[in-house]
Amino acid sequence: MTLARPILIVEDDAELAATLAEQVAMDGEFSAETAASAAEAVARLADADTRFDAVILDIGLPDGDGRELCAALRRDGKRMPIIMLTGRDAEGDVVRGLESGANDYVAKPFRLSELLARLRAQLRVFDNSEDATFAIGQYQFRPSARLLLDPAKNRKVRLTDKECRILKFLLRANSAPVNRATLLAEVWGFNSGVTTHTLETHVYRLRQKMESDPANPKLLLTDRGAYRLEPRMPERLAA
Repeated sequence: MTLARPILIVEDDAELAATLAEQVAMDGEFSAETAASAAEAVARLADADTRFDAVILDIGLPDGDGRELCAALRRDGKRMPIIMLTGRDAEGDVVRGLESGANDYVAKPFRLSELLARLRAQLRVFDNSEDATFAIGQYQFRPSARLLLDPAKNRKVRLTDKECRILKFLLRANSAPVNRATLLAEVWGFNSGVTTHTLETHVYRLRQKMESDPANPKLLLTDRGAYRLEPRMPERLAA
């Protein structure tokens, strides 16, 4: 089971937004939520309980220009891929969109297959870039460098490839439990013949690296026989 990657669609045309969200999520590769204005998009992206792997952004919004929103998101440290949708495809408009920080630019009307191909391409680039940084408790997780960084203690925790893949998949689950069979298939492959003991050993080693008390984990949890990542710092630890 591959987890759907969450996408935010910022489009003020309600009918188009609903249709696009339905089509993007059709094959289960992506899940899609919508925002009808720049203000709503900013609020959704600022929500600590929500994560979006990419943004599909219309230029013409009721409360501003999508290019200005894109530039503001970049200034705010948002690094996920942003693909702009617009009816304006003159060279100057394309340049303005890209200079605002957009990763790609798709003119309306567009073919869904082309949009999805561009989205996948941008996500592949992002996943392997230094910009792909995620918060897990007190750590900054940088998959491309296989590192957990603890800025408060100026500490670096080096991870193996399999440890990185476990954390990445659990992050995409948005704190939902992931059973052992699913993790084995996603990290090692369906036909690897690896047993759950191997997974349990990797989880044990991860806890030794990232938990202050590995016997009482706060970040990498066992939940009803499955594993769950709790990326937000518990309140009593964050204080």
